Amino acid sequence: MATLGFAVFNRGLHPFLQGKYTPYRSWYSSTKNFCRMPSLNKLASPCLSSFRSNRSIIEPCRVWAKDGKTIPNDELVILGIETSCDDTGAAVVTGNGKILSQVIRSQADLLVQYGGVSPKMAQEAHAQVIDGVVEAALQNANLTPFDLSAVAVTIGPGLSLCLRVGVRKARMIAGKHNLPMVGVHHMEAHALVARLTEKELQFPFLALLISGGHNLLILAQSVGRYVQLGTTIDDAIGEAYDKTARWLGLDMRRGGGPALEELALEGDPHAIKLSVPMQQHKDCNFSYAGLKTQVRRAIESKNIDVNNDPIVAASTKDRKLRADIAASFQRVAVLHLEQRCDRAVEWAQSIEPSINCLVVSGGVASNHYVRIQLDKIVKKHNLKLVCPPPSLCTDNGVMVAWTGIEHFRLGMWEPPPSVEEPEDGWLDLRPRWQLGEIFAEGRSISPSLKRARIHPSLTSSIQMSSQHNS
Repeated sequence: MATLGFAVFNRGLHPFLQGKYTPYRSWYSSTKNFCRMPSLNKLASPCLSSFRSNRSIIEPCRVWAKDGKTIPNDELVILGIETSCDDTGAAVVTGNGKILSQVIRSQADLLVQYGGVSPKMAQEAHAQVIDGVVEAALQNANLTPFDLSAVAVTIGPGLSLCLRVGVRKARMIAGKHNLPMVGVHHMEAHALVARLTEKELQFPFLALLISGGHNLLILAQSVGRYVQLGTTIDDAIGEAYDKTARWLGLDMRRGGGPALEELALEGDPHAIKLSVPMQQHKDCNFSYAGLKTQVRRAIESKNIDVNNDPIVAASTKDRKLRADIAASFQRVAVLHLEQRCDRAVEWAQSIEPSINCLVVSGGVASNHYVRIQLDKIVKKHNLKLVCPPPSLCTDNGVMVAWTGIEHFRLGMWEPPPSVEEPEDGWLDLRPRWQLGEIFAEGRSISPSLKRARIHPSLTSSIQMSSQHNS
């Protein structure tokens, strides 16, 4: 059965709205700055004026309406576009979870060249391939834009220069082909993709989202409704993996994480004494800056010269030393995750006693050692560990498309942008965008966290929208 939602009906509106029901406001726009895009103001203003003057026109409707008919799951088709950081991704997914296509273009060579992500270079790389990636995704699915139900795109968090490339492409397609749009939260997409691969996964569940730029522990209560139990107060685990791999002279072309995990198999995880971060803090937040400093000092104390002796040229003795450092770092870095997850399970169960799953997603979730260690934590609490396949853990278009489907079913989408929208027009980008509201016991006094929150969280935005609807 299609989910019921509230919508505005007015035959005097934009052609897209004539004779149809559609959500009267964007799910992620606040009441104050609703539809700041000029084209959307033209489209939505009549809706808002009618809403304010006559609440009786707000009626429940089936939000999957297409030409007045409900769209069956297998006919709901959404294109997802992802450009939040250094991977250009596009995918086509159906409402019943069938992946029709997935295309990803990596920037691994740029990462090696610049020693990390260079926002300007990453933006240019996205711009060079975005058209080809989207076209390939549609061709591989044997579809054209006319076959799509909507377009979903990551609008944050991420690098604003990179987000801009994907959002512009999505708006161009949606405007030209009169398609609704769904703005997607990158971290929510990492969490919800588990519901694509694990059909039995139901809300509520606990999720650990770990990547190069994020460490996040959330209680997922429903689509768009999250409680943040913990986050990183400085560096994320993926960034720590990458830096350590670079300092050890590893081949970064396939990523620092995989390279370090492979080398760690040769080492003794207890050979180098490293302290587990934040032992004195009884919360669920993370910190990896101090661990990075410990590793750097350990490397310097062993006189490892990676500039003159990369791992491929290292002697047997030197390689073993580097392997010991890699293994010791990995043990402590993941032990930090284990301790935080252990406490987060207790907190989550105090809020939602019915949770029975821990979802682990994000690029670092591809790490086999991470999965093994976290499986021990879930078994301790009689939970189930749910991890998407590695291809869906790293940034990709599938997770964006699927999150778009989850929101679209609930009526959380925007009308199509105007085809006359200027290329340099204002775009709703959210480079710093919190996912859920912070659990009281999980609050941190870290200055970096205080500065980071620019936009209202996704959860609070949806709550404001619901209150305005009622």
